[in-house]
Amino acid sequence: MKSRSHCCTDQFDNLEKHTQWGIDVLEKYIKFVKERTEIELSYAKQLRNLSKKYQPKKNSKEEEEYRYTSTRAFLATLNEMNDYAGQHEVISENMTSLITGELTRYVQELKQERKSHFHDGRKAQQHIETCWKQLEASKRRFERDCKEADRAQQYFEKMDADINVTKADVEKARQQAQLRHQMAEDSKAEYSSTLQKFNSEQHDHYYTHIPNIFQKIQEMEERRIVRIGESMKTFAEVDRQVIPIIGKCLDEITKAAESIDHKNDSQLVIEAFKSGFEPPGDVDFEDFTQPMKRTVSESSLSNSRGDGKSELKFGGKSKGKLWPFIKKNKSPKQQKEPLSHRFNEFMTSKPKIHCFRSLKRGGAGPEDFSNLPPEQRRKKLQQKVDELNKDIQKEMDQRDALTKMKDVYIKNPQMGDAASVDHRLAELGQNIEKLRLEVQKFEGWLAEVEGRLPMRTEQARRQSGLYEAQNTSAVNSCAQDRESSPDGSYTEEQSQETEMKVPATDFDDEFDDEEPLPTIGTCKALYTFEGQNEGTISVAEGEMLYVIEEDKGDGWTRIRRNEDEEGYVPTSYVEVYLDKNAKDVYKSLQKISE
Repeated sequence: MKSRSHCCTDQFDNLEKHTQWGIDVLEKYIKFVKERTEIELSYAKQLRNLSKKYQPKKNSKEEEEYRYTSTRAFLATLNEMNDYAGQHEVISENMTSLITGELTRYVQELKQERKSHFHDGRKAQQHIETCWKQLEASKRRFERDCKEADRAQQYFEKMDADINVTKADVEKARQQAQLRHQMAEDSKAEYSSTLQKFNSEQHDHYYTHIPNIFQKIQEMEERRIVRIGESMKTFAEVDRQVIPIIGKCLDEITKAAESIDHKNDSQLVIEAFKSGFEPPGDVDFEDFTQPMKRTVSESSLSNSRGDGKSELKFGGKSKGKLWPFIKKNKSPKQQKEPLSHRFNEFMTSKPKIHCFRSLKRGGAGPEDFSNLPPEQRRKKLQQKVDELNKDIQKEMDQRDALTKMKDVYIKNPQMGDAASVDHRLAELGQNIEKLRLEVQKFEGWLAEVEGRLPMRTEQARRQSGLYEAQNTSAVNSCAQDRESSPDGSYTEEQSQETEMKVPATDFDDEFDDEEPLPTIGTCKALYTFEGQNEGTISVAEGEMLYVIEEDKGDGWTRIRRNEDEEGYVPTSYVEVYLDKNAKDVYKSLQKISE
C-alpha cells in the first residue's frame, strides 16, 4: 500500500514539473513575440526617419528640384517607404493585441487552473493516506486485543487447574478472560468495518478521483499546446495580411521609377536656362588698308566720314556695335584734338545721353528683372503676376467675408456693430487697388518682353519709376539702350531700334570716337572670365589690368589691357585698387556730365 501511495505521489510530482515547463515555454514564446514587435516598431521608426530625412525642405532650393521626373520618382519612393513603415507598425500592433496580450491573459488563467488541479490531487492523496492510517490503527488495536484475550484465557485455565486457588479467584479469572474475548471481538468488528471503508475509498481514489484529476491536467496541457500552435499561425497570418499592401507599395515604387522621362527632364533644363538671346552674327571684316587709299583732300575725307555715319545709323549695327562706349578707329585729325576740347563741345551741345536702366538697389536686382535674359525675365514676370493675382484673390475673399458679416450685423444689430468693419473694408479696398496697379505694371513689362508691345508706354514707365519728365526723347530711348545680361551682353534688337529712331548728330561720332578714358586704378583678376559677348573682355586668373570705369551698380567694371583691348568684366571677378586722385577727377567729370 505504501508503495502504491508513493508511486501516485511521484506521478503528481512529475506532472507538476511537466506542466510548469509547459507554462515556461508559453512565457518564452510570449517574450519572443514581444521582442519581435519591438523590432518591428524600431524598424518602422527608422524607416520613417529615413523618409523624413530625405524629404525636401519647405521653401528651399530642393523644392524646385522636384519638378523633374527623376526627383519626383524619388519623392514617391520616400512616400511609399513611409507607408511601408506603417505596415510594419500594423504588424507590431496586431501581434501585440492578438498574440502577446491574449497569451499573457491565458497564462494567468492556466496558472490558476493548474494550481486548482494539483490542489485537488494533493487533497485526494491526503484523504487516502488518512484512511490508511485509520485502518492501520484499527488493525493494531484488534491485534492487541486478541493477544490480551489469549493471555487472559491462558491465565483462567491455569487458575482453574490449580486446586490451591479459591473458587472466587477462578471466577474472577474467568470473567477477565470473557471480557478480553469480547474486546477482541469488538476490535475485530471495527477492523473489518474500517478495512471495508478503506478498500472503498482506495477504489474511488485510484479509479475515480485521481483519473479525473489526471484527465483535467491532460486537457489543460493539451489546450496549452493547441493555444501555442494557434498563436504561431496568427504570427504568420499577421505578416501575410500586410503582404498585399507592402506589395502595392513596391508596385508604386516601380511605377514611379517607370514614370521617369529623361526627355522631359532635359526639356525642363532647357526651359529653365533658356536665355532667349539670338546667336551672334558673323564678325565683319575690318579693312585696315583703307586709310592708305584715302586722299589727303578734305572733300574725300568728309565724304568718307559721311558714308561711315550713314552706314552706322541706318545700315544696322556696324562692327558689331552693341556697347555705347566701345572705342573706334580715329582719323588723324581726331587724334590731334585734345580730350578737354571735345569735352567742352560735349557740355555745350545737345547730347545723346548713354545711360543704364535704373535699378532698385539692395542686391535684389531691378524690379522689372531687366538684368535677366529675355526668356528668364518673362518667366519671372509671369510668376510675379501670378503671385499678385493670388494676393488680390485673397484680399477679395476677405472683403467678401467682411461684407457678409456686415450684412449680418445690419440685420441683427445685437450680434455686432456694422460700422466696426468699415475701416477694415476700406483698407482691403485700398490694398486691392494697389495690387491691381502692380499687376498692370508687371503685365506691361511682360507684354513688352513677349513682343505684344513694341516698346513701353508712358504709363508703364511712370509705374516702374523709370520715367523722368525732364529728359528728352533721346534720353527716354537711351534708358532702354542697354539690357544687361548675366554675361554683360546687350539686347541687339533694342539697341538697333533705338539707333534707327535717334537722329544722327556730329556729336555721336565725336562721342564714339573719343580718346581712351584715363585709368582710375588697377585690378587683379580673381577668377578666369571668358568674355564671349560683345563689350566684354576675357581675363585670366591672377592677371593685372587697368580700371577705366568702376561699377555703377549694375555689377560690371570696365577695364583695359592695352590701348586696343578694353571691355567689361563682372565686378565680383576682380579685386579693384582705385587711385584716389584719379578717382576724384573721374567723379568730378561724372558730376559735371550729369
